[in-house]
Amino acid sequence: MEEILLFFLSFIFIYLFYQFFFVAPHRKNKSKKELIEIRYLMNRYSIDMDKISYLQLLQLCAIVSSIDIAIVVSIIALIHNFWLKLLIGFLLIFILIITSYHFVYLFYKRKGMIKDGKNK
Repeated sequence: MEEILLFFLSFIFIYLFYQFFFVAPHRKNKSKKELIEIRYLMNRYSIDMDKISYLQLLQLCAIVSSIDIAIVVSIIALIHNFWLKLLIGFLLIFILIITSYHFVYLFYKRKGMIKDGKNK
């Protein structure tokens, strides 16, 4: 039960962090600070930003990243060895980021929002 509570609290905290520091500034003044997650999607999967609302993509990145981090926090909380926590945390975060953003790519590919000729 504690792990579930930790997952939800981590998710909410990270999601609010994204909202306050990345989404809200974009809404107010249309800042062009680009998240590394969005650059990754554009470079790796050729997401067509002409077809996608940048604010929608920001929201999706906030949700996906929050879930990824909450999962890692919940899993490493179960481990007692510091070095093992560090090792598993790094490995798990990279695996989750690559996997979850691949699912974002598949979502946008299904919607037809990938630049032509770049469907991998």
